[in-house]
Amino acid sequence: MRSDTVTRPTAAMRQAMVTAPVGDDHYGEDPSVRALEEYAADLLGHEAAVFVPSGTMGNFVALRASATVGTEIIADAEAHVVTYEMGGLAALGGVQTRTLPGLADTADLAEIARAIRAPARGASASASRTYGMVRTAALAVENTHARGGGRVVPPARLDQLGELAARTGIALHCDGARLWNAAVAGSVEPRRLAAPFTTLSVCLSKGLGAPVGSLVICPAGLADDVREWRRRLGGAMRQAGVLAAAGLYALRHHVPRLADDHRRAAELAAVLADAAPGRVDPARVETNMVLVEVGDTARTIGQAAEAGVLIGATGPTTLRLVTHLDLDDTAVHRAGSVLATLLRAEPPVS
Repeated sequence: MRSDTVTRPTAAMRQAMVTAPVGDDHYGEDPSVRALEEYAADLLGHEAAVFVPSGTMGNFVALRASATVGTEIIADAEAHVVTYEMGGLAALGGVQTRTLPGLADTADLAEIARAIRAPARGASASASRTYGMVRTAALAVENTHARGGGRVVPPARLDQLGELAARTGIALHCDGARLWNAAVAGSVEPRRLAAPFTTLSVCLSKGLGAPVGSLVICPAGLADDVREWRRRLGGAMRQAGVLAAAGLYALRHHVPRLADDHRRAAELAAVLADAAPGRVDPARVETNMVLVEVGDTARTIGQAAEAGVLIGATGPTTLRLVTHLDLDDTAVHRAGSVLATLLRAEPPVS
């Protein structure tokens, strides 16, 4: 239960990979890659898509296509692009990040607007920018929010951020590694969640179960820049159709079943909340993640591993449990039993 990245391809997905037609994608000649990109772009209501090896690369190349050297992006203080991507935007792209707590939910829109250092549309740069300040090029929003326990950013909030970005002339990027979970949880079409964004990075290798790969969704005019940065980072691939076929199968067959993961996470949260009141808040479980408060995550992770349950953490006292394609009801029930026993041994919550 460490992550939904540990899933393995199903038998049907493997068969799709075996029979996939392939060509050299660097020359734009892999028919399976082209089919995946066209399908994903249409699914999300945008003009273009580019297949990339990973979500981290997807975030980088999408943001770097919108943000030039010496500019900045604004992201949530707990965002994946800030916490888990090795400072790539700064180290490799010459772009700095600035953070705001609660960017996607609790931060007041007026506060976000004040934080943006960019001239409003129609205004001159000299009239709208303080001398020496770095220019804001993009806002980055993560949906679902991984360190927030898989919380969903609702469409209304996305629309507000989209209007703000348009008004200030900056890009709006979505780290949509689990956008599919957000769509299923909110019973909305994925394209509805994608509509406000300039660019998106969406993963195929998490809850959807593909072995590798993500997609950058973008305007047609940015696709060449995205491909150029993919190449520069060593991400151009050759006969990648065997991987693209897995992603296409995942998009066609594995999105609705995410509801099973969400149900199992909710059931697990209820079991653990009953076993150890105050350590789990079932009301905060919106998708496939459960956050659990303990005294020492390293100790609890070790104890759970000894009992055959692998779990992760987001900090020294917060465990993260993730349901996914490879965990059925029996597996989740067993994990719940093991973890409930461990939580009962924890000191009472003060």
